Amino acid sequence: MQFTFPEEQQAFADSVRRFALAKLEPDALKRAHDPRYPFDVAKLMSAQGLMGISLPEADGGQGGTLMDAVIAIEQVAAVCPRSADVVQFGNFGPIRTFAEYGTPQQKARWLPDLLQGRMVMSLGITEPDAGSAATDLKTSARQDGAHYVINGSKLFSTFSPDAAIFLIYVRYGPGLGGIGSVIVERDAPDFTIGAPSSFMSGEEWCELHFENCRIPAENVLLGPGGFKKQMAGFNVERLGNTARALACGRYAFAAARDYAATREQFGRPLCEFQGLQWKFADMALKLEAAQLLLYRAAVNADRGLPSAYETSVAKAACNLAGFEVAHEAVQAMGATGYSRDTLVEWCMRRTRGWMIAGGSIEMLKNRIAEHVFDRRFDQRPAKPKSSEAAE
Repeated sequence: MQFTFPEEQQAFADSVRRFALAKLEPDALKRAHDPRYPFDVAKLMSAQGLMGISLPEADGGQGGTLMDAVIAIEQVAAVCPRSADVVQFGNFGPIRTFAEYGTPQQKARWLPDLLQGRMVMSLGITEPDAGSAATDLKTSARQDGAHYVINGSKLFSTFSPDAAIFLIYVRYGPGLGGIGSVIVERDAPDFTIGAPSSFMSGEEWCELHFENCRIPAENVLLGPGGFKKQMAGFNVERLGNTARALACGRYAFAAARDYAATREQFGRPLCEFQGLQWKFADMALKLEAAQLLLYRAAVNADRGLPSAYETSVAKAACNLAGFEVAHEAVQAMGATGYSRDTLVEWCMRRTRGWMIAGGSIEMLKNRIAEHVFDRRFDQRPAKPKSSEAAE
């Protein structure tokens, strides 16, 4: 199967690449090692029409497709991998859930600043005792007149050091049906943002603590029963993680390929050694196979069929391919690849995180297995039978 873009999408890809080369390439290395959100890049991308690509025009978006947003991530990451985070935020992150379910008043208040690069939103799902088991979250929201009172904590929230608003998953009541979400502003009373901590990639996050934090009732995004809606959109949101992982692998592959073609040892270029030839052949196989799985998931999601199976397969394949290729690229380039003077080692560290974030490889394999066997596997231990039932 030969995958080619329609003429209009190819022209879009070319225009994004030209923009990235002109505006993003000069500071690509410096940008990767700066943990703070690049608002300057976000404003440039907004002016270029790369924020809200797949959001409706009525909401200030471009009215394009998910595939268009994937293309933008690929083209930006090929030049400046760090800047691809901004494309992801503007198209696949919590902004998508917000645009889908926010009230007209909420969207009028915050969406323009988000899409114009003046503001960034953080997502709070993970808790000390609720990671992959997101339905075990304990952060509560209790109505008190015209307000909701929030209690609990969140960990590992992307962009939290710089976010102005936070989309927080909360529990209104017991069970799956009791979960929904709220918008918490950074200056909300009794909302505490901890000191920044760093991931392996250098990206920073903060602990979020809510101690009788009061927010106005109009900041409720999804009330009880909202969890399934949020998770349904998560299959689409995962495409941003998926596309960035693969794109970083491709960046590292291209850098290592160019290095192997020009670096000489023992009187000839590295690419003339069969051991390295086979490494690069294996890297190409992984990238090409994962690419098609990503495109299948994106194209079918654009047709109104966001498949949990297809997105799980694509994310697992692209996460693994991105990291394994970046890892081999570092090895092929030796000390140069390991040096922070190139972005290859950064791509290796960055792609490793995406094998955890947005659904770990192991959780994705569980979902894939459910599709294979056409049944659901509950990962929780079976509940003990009551003595009455046993009799």
